Amino acid sequence: MKKSLLSGLLAAAVLGTMALPVAAQNLAIVNGKAVPKERVETLKQQVERSGRPISPEMENQIKEEVIAREIFMQEAQKRGLEATPDYKAQMELARQTILIRELFVDFQKKNPVTDAEIQAEYDKFVAANAGKEYKASHILVEKEEDAKAIIAALKKGAKFEEIAKKQSKDPGSGARGGDLDWASPSSYVPEFTEALVKLEKGKTTQTPVKSQFGWHVIRLDDVRDAQLPKLDEVKPQIAQQLQQQKLAKFQEDLRTKAKVE
Repeated sequence: MKKSLLSGLLAAAVLGTMALPVAAQNLAIVNGKAVPKERVETLKQQVERSGRPISPEMENQIKEEVIAREIFMQEAQKRGLEATPDYKAQMELARQTILIRELFVDFQKKNPVTDAEIQAEYDKFVAANAGKEYKASHILVEKEEDAKAIIAALKKGAKFEEIAKKQSKDPGSGARGGDLDWASPSSYVPEFTEALVKLEKGKTTQTPVKSQFGWHVIRLDDVRDAQLPKLDEVKPQIAQQLQQQKLAKFQEDLRTKAKVE
């Protein structure tokens, strides 16, 4: 009897130690079915990808969500909803979405943006935007005669800023007394740019300038060398832009190579 009792206790102890790792792998047992902890980790990764931090409270919510999903899923299975055409169609779409996402993630891992590529893109940006920046102000009106009247009033000592606030059709700059802030001359429409670069600092156009927006009275307030951001300041944005370009080219290459009948 003693030997049998000892054997039973030993067997129970061994089985208990073997069961521990299995139980540790599960979040819960719902209606006799194990809910693996991996589901929690997968859902946490999805939340983290959205930029939300995983706090202890959030982790508890995720665990409750995983358990609730298992409960609802079991009920849906009981009702035979897995066999419906709508379910099967949605599952196929979901499968495609996940697989395609994994394809793109795999491509990006194997084709990272290099520092050399970022530097080259930054150099192109500098070359395209180097030069002078102009600080200009303008008053925009609908009719040429209105612009001529404003120029005449300015010659008699009227305040540019006051006229801009009262008469300019450009609501943004008008509220600021016509101020357009610093900008590259190429950022304006050609007619505006042509008139602007001919002005001396502090001077105003003596004839109205016509563009697609109406008639402008332009004043050049200041000129300076272009103030461009340092590479470190824009490196993340450049990297993201290049990564998107690489992914777009990859997608386009696959479309081009595919035989579609």
